[in-house]
Order: sequence, then C-alpha cells, then structure tokens
Amino acid sequence: MAASIGATPILDRSGYVKRGLVLEYITIAYNSLEGILAIIAGVLAGSIALVGFGADSVIEVTSGLGLIWRLHSDADILTRERAERISLRIVGASFVALAVYVTWDAVTALIRSEAPEQSTIGIVLAAVSLIVMPLLARAKRQVAAQIESAALTADAKQTELCTYLSAILLGGLMLNALLGWWWADPVAALIMVPIIAKEGITALQGKTCCASCH
Repeated sequence: MAASIGATPILDRSGYVKRGLVLEYITIAYNSLEGILAIIAGVLAGSIALVGFGADSVIEVTSGLGLIWRLHSDADILTRERAERISLRIVGASFVALAVYVTWDAVTALIRSEAPEQSTIGIVLAAVSLIVMPLLARAKRQVAAQIESAALTADAKQTELCTYLSAILLGGLMLNALLGWWWADPVAALIMVPIIAKEGITALQGKTCCASCH
C-alpha cells in the first residue's frame, strides 16, 4: 500500500480528485476498523487511553465522509466552492471535538491516577498507525495542492495529528510498562490539545489553505 499511496503521477484535475476519493475511502476503512478494535480493547482492558484513541478514529471517519462529499462535488465550480466551505467546517468541528475529548480523557486519567493498561492490541494498533497515517497525510497534501482544496489540506493535517496521537498512545504504554510512568500518556496528550484546537478554530474560520493557494 505504501507504493500506491506515496506515488505522485501527473494527472489532470479529475484524476487527482479520483485519487483523493481513494485516499478518503482508505482513511474511512482503516479508521473504522481501528476505532472498533481500539474501543473494544479499551473497554476490556479498562483503558481510557485506548477508548480515546478509538474515539479519535470515529472523528477521522466523520471528517473523511465530509471530504468524500466535497470531492464528489468538484465538477461544478459553484457547487465545489460551497462544498469546500461546508466540508472545511466539518473538519474544523472534528478538530474541536477531538481537542475536547482528548482534554477530558487526559484530565480524567490524571485525576484518577489511571495508568494506561498493557494491551497487545493497543500497542499493535498504535505501531501500525505510525506507519499508515504519515503515508496517508502526505498523499492527501499532494492531492490538496493540485486541486487547491483547503478542506483536504485540513483533513491531511488531522490525519497527521492522528500520527502524533498514535505515538502518544504507544509512548504512554511503553513508558508505563518499562518505567512505571503512568502519567506520561495523559501529560503528552494535554500538550497536543492546544495544537489540535488551533487547527480546528482555523478551519472553522475558513483560514486554512494549501501551499498552492499562496
């Protein structure tokens, strides 16, 4: 999959739109599976971190659905602009929802002094996401630059943030297992909140723009 996602063929606009649709379908399929597995594993292990990771996957699916609608509306210029504005706000709202959830998740874990549970499924999911998500984010940015879509640029940024959250989850699980630092996971997550919230507010204000728009 890395070869197909990382490739950058020269296409016309419709070709890049189709490529963007494929990337969003991959995003939705992967995150649906990831979300289901993470939430089930989190509930069984009593891990708020894993449940939160699953919730992030659900938010990513919501963003992906918004982008699919946006890309399907690309043919007509007026429809495209309207879809761009609405889908950008959907992505922005997803960012804000993610920031709220991560904050609640992290603060709750700190108050209750809850260490991330040692979960084989959680470690595998986080490790795989560290490989898949950067590839998806890079490919989305490339398509967004070609079709000048701020919404797809924001969605790519959200996918990139999912990479960071995967690293946070994996780091928290490993630090707790090796050093007993139960607080590493929620503290790292709280550090990410301002970044996530800023991206969400920027998208809601319609200020996000891909590099080619400049």
